[in-house]
Amino acid sequence: MKKIQALVSLAFLFCLFIHGCDKESSPTPSSDARAAFTGNWSVQETWVKLNYEVIITADTSSKMGVLLYNFADIGFSYPPAKALVSGNTVTLDPNQTIGDNLAVRGSGTISGSSPIIWSYTISDGATLRQVSSVFSKH
Repeated sequence: MKKIQALVSLAFLFCLFIHGCDKESSPTPSSDARAAFTGNWSVQETWVKLNYEVIITADTSSKMGVLLYNFADIGFSYPPAKALVSGNTVTLDPNQTIGDNLAVRGSGTISGSSPIIWSYTISDGATLRQVSSVFSKH
């Protein structure tokens, strides 16, 4: 009988010991590819050597969409440019105009958390401009 009590006691203590052990938790990587792109960005643009700020937020109406406020230095009073994220690339929606009826086309690529290297075109209907810019997160 004492052997059974000892075994039950040992089993109970073993269960308490195992229950008290927690598996180490490791950070779970974000499954949202947009996370690397969202935030405040300082922009250096080559077209006219502009420096300005862009704010990128997740588009709540789209699983992979982002909104780019002040893209191409159009001003924060205009609606944002829309783009889709796929992996480390963000691509402007080709079916949109921004600012004062400017058509934009192109994409940007991120390496790590910063910067985004952009190549895009802007057209006002008369002039097509090829633009390169670097977005640095701050």
